[in-house]
Amino acid sequence: MKRINVVGTSASGKSTFSKALAQQLKLSYIELDDLFWLDDWQESSDQEFFKKVQQKINQAPEGYVIDGNYTRTQKIKWEQIDTIIWLDLPFHINFYRSVKRALHRVFSQQPLWISSNNTESFKSLFARDSIVFWMVKTHQKNREKYLKILNDPQYSDIQFIHLRSRKDINEFLTRSKL
Repeated sequence: MKRINVVGTSASGKSTFSKALAQQLKLSYIELDDLFWLDDWQESSDQEFFKKVQQKINQAPEGYVIDGNYTRTQKIKWEQIDTIIWLDLPFHINFYRSVKRALHRVFSQQPLWISSNNTESFKSLFARDSIVFWMVKTHQKNREKYLKILNDPQYSDIQFIHLRSRKDINEFLTRSKL
């Protein structure tokens, strides 16, 4: 495991897990949200986003842990990937985590990523494009997408690790320390 993509629904713990795994394996950490979002919730164009992702991959010849889904980057991310780790927690846990995280971010007002000034607000918390509604809308779609990929012979050369509970996640991180 040297080139890893951690995927899963919003609030599944991708960032926390990816940072810990990258540190344990002494690999670079690449956060797709940080590369995608510009100041004031502006989105990077695909061309610019793809360029940033490729640059980060190129800057990590020793290996990396990519944190995030962004299906449109799949061709770039998975060209050299050797492992996909899917954090597939039950809906009720993702929902609870997304609400808790959003509320914490509203009150803390800390920027969400290093490369932008974006913060959460009460207004955005209840908007149609809020992270909570996004999680609700994409949870089942993500599950179907990754189950399909898991069984697709096209990706048989990629190790696919499916973690379904907090216990699975903690045990995996513990084993990775060894």
